[in-house]
Amino acid sequence: MSRTAYRILWTVAGILLIVAGIVCICWEEAAVASLALFLGLAMLVSGVVDVLIFFAGRNAMFGSGWFLVDGILTVILALFVLYNQAFTMLTLPFVFGMWLIFSGITRFVQSFDLKAFGVRGWGWFTAEGLLLALVGVISFLNPIAGMEAISVVLGISLILEGASALTRACCAGRFRR
Repeated sequence: MSRTAYRILWTVAGILLIVAGIVCICWEEAAVASLALFLGLAMLVSGVVDVLIFFAGRNAMFGSGWFLVDGILTVILALFVLYNQAFTMLTLPFVFGMWLIFSGITRFVQSFDLKAFGVRGWGWFTAEGLLLALVGVISFLNPIAGMEAISVVLGISLILEGASALTRACCAGRFRR
C-alpha cells in the first residue's frame, strides 16, 4: 500500500472521529441518547483502519504491531458497544475508559519504538498517549459524574483520537523502513 493510501485512511478515520467529537460536544442531549452508537461506530472505524494499515504495511512500517494491537482491542470494544447498547449505557464510563487507556498505552509505547528508530515527531505520540490514558483513568474515578459530563468528555476524547489519526497521516512517510 502506498504512502498516499496510508495518509488517506488515517485522514478519513481522523475526520470521522473529530466530527463525532464535535457532535457530542454541540448536541449533548442527542449525544447522551445515542452515545453508545456514536462511540461504537467511531471506535469501529478507528480499529478497522488500524488493522487494515497493519496488514497492508506490516513489513514496511516501524512499530506496526502496535497498530494491530490497538486496532484489535478497539474493534472488540466497538462490537461490544454496538451489540450491547442497553448494558453499555450503564457501563459507558468504564467501557469508554478502557478504550482510552488501551489506545493511550499503545500510542505511548509506540512512541518509544519511533524514538529508537530516530523518527522525528515521536514526542507527539508520547503526549497523545499520555493524554488519552489520563482521560481514561478520569472516567474510572467518578463514573456518576463521568456519566453526567460524558458527552463533553467523549467529544474531547474523540477529537484527541482524531488528532492522533491525523498526526499519523502527516507522519505516514516516517514510519516506512
